[in-house]
Amino acid sequence: MDHIARLIQESRLAVFFTGAGISTPSGIPDFRSEGTGLWKNDNPMEVASLTSFNKTPDRFFRWIKPLAEKIVQSKPNPAHLAVAQMEQKGLIKAVITQNIDHLHQDAGSDRVMELHGSMQTCSCASCHLHYQSSPYLQQLILHNKIPVCPSCGAILKPDIVLFEELLPMETWEEANQLSRNCDLMIVAGSSLEVIPAASIPMTAVRTGARLVILNRTATHLDDQASIRNQGDLVDVLPLIAERLL
Repeated sequence: MDHIARLIQESRLAVFFTGAGISTPSGIPDFRSEGTGLWKNDNPMEVASLTSFNKTPDRFFRWIKPLAEKIVQSKPNPAHLAVAQMEQKGLIKAVITQNIDHLHQDAGSDRVMELHGSMQTCSCASCHLHYQSSPYLQQLILHNKIPVCPSCGAILKPDIVLFEELLPMETWEEANQLSRNCDLMIVAGSSLEVIPAASIPMTAVRTGARLVILNRTATHLDDQASIRNQGDLVDVLPLIAERLL
């Protein structure tokens, strides 16, 4: 913990890269964990691709309903709060996240790049209007009602990146620029398996940044890391913040 805190304190531009592991303590399941991951019973291309959304939206919304319910009920955990505290004190400059749950922002983080979009909003592919998701998610959760655009009646799509979709270009470019400019990247709760998002830490290493990996399972970048810690993030990150603050 002391070593990680020192690296953050001495850095010029430190950035967090977070994955599902930082949100599982808030009750949100990840996608790949054996026995509990969201893909344990479903083929992602059959339920979470753009093709499946367009062809069988009812199946998509049946699949996403339990996840939406978890996200609606979730609150930031001590790991999210610790990251936000470090950003508020200027010790880290930004958070790049693979998560769609908005918990970093709810914890108080300000500069958050959501590589895979967010469940906070939804959009109509027909008339291109945008809406806050909350009332539509409540109707889905309580009454199994598929969200439709109040303007044109087309089905609303949550603003999350599905398989076969590109990542949001502006967010992707900003995250890449940070990865090239930072001198310290801290990976928290990501197995670094999802491409292209997982290329962000690799870019940071390739351009000279030091790397810290906080994750329970091994990653393909472990041998590139200055420090590797497999502890629980709700314990580890508050301890690091405590040393810094």
